[in-house]
Amino acid sequence: MSEVASARAPALSPRSRFSDALSLAKPGITLLIVLVAVGGYFLANPAAIDWYRLLLLVLTGAAASAGAAMLNHYLDRDVDPRMHRTSDRPLAAERIASSTAVLVAGLALLAVGIGLASALLNPLTGFSIFLGGFTYVVVYTAWLKRRSSWNIVIGGFAGSAPALAGSAAAIGYWSTGSIAFAILVFLWTPPHFWSLALLLKDDYARAGLPMLPRMNDPAYSGKVVVISAALLVPAALLVGWTGAITWPILVALVVLGLLFVVFTLPLWRRVDRATARRGFIYSGPYLLFVILALIVNVPLLRFGLPTGFG
Repeated sequence: MSEVASARAPALSPRSRFSDALSLAKPGITLLIVLVAVGGYFLANPAAIDWYRLLLLVLTGAAASAGAAMLNHYLDRDVDPRMHRTSDRPLAAERIASSTAVLVAGLALLAVGIGLASALLNPLTGFSIFLGGFTYVVVYTAWLKRRSSWNIVIGGFAGSAPALAGSAAAIGYWSTGSIAFAILVFLWTPPHFWSLALLLKDDYARAGLPMLPRMNDPAYSGKVVVISAALLVPAALLVGWTGAITWPILVALVVLGLLFVVFTLPLWRRVDRATARRGFIYSGPYLLFVILALIVNVPLLRFGLPTGFG
């Protein structure tokens, strides 16, 4: 156990135990995953929202995401104690005695989410959720995270899969609009996490994780972040090209992408904590605003507004 983690005192109160159990599910990430699925659902079938099916999608997606998060905690219990950012996680700080219990609970929740989605919605929804969970747990956490500086790029599909699950739940197949949205989420992942890695470069070095900003020259890494953020603009145009969104929403997505470039652009000239923090702070709200725009798109379509390229 590292000095970082060993300095943490075990939490004994019922409230602390509940907080630890909840944190194993990574509620912030789980909420974002569910919202991406909702965005995919609304894109696929904005004319006829089946709220019961949407609720099933939310519940099964949340269960699977929480299970995958627990498996991530279990697999990362060796590196989390070495990072200041993660050293206070329940397994890293040894406030939860049985890592096996976390493993079993994670597998159970993931299986329940996939199984119920397949049975109550359709097999493609369950398969889409499985793809996301498999990518996050096996491809990213267990394999690439410790081996490749491009780990987050390939692992980024885990965040895209919920958009496909949303489409499958709504109409039984992957719509072109939802596929385009999945591509946008995939392209959002690198600038989001690489900005964080620039901000916490020493922390990742302490854990021995080969994040791209740690393994490359800072100037190169900064330029890669800016370029990857700029790719969100054509990704927004791709969503509009599918005809799934109205022109005001297309404009909103393009503007949000351009703002991402503005927030990361200082990294092209200078890489320091201030410039990295600026890009990272915007990256989270960016995706939330995109999803909110896709939700607002539903009534705009019903009002008869033309689509982005219509």
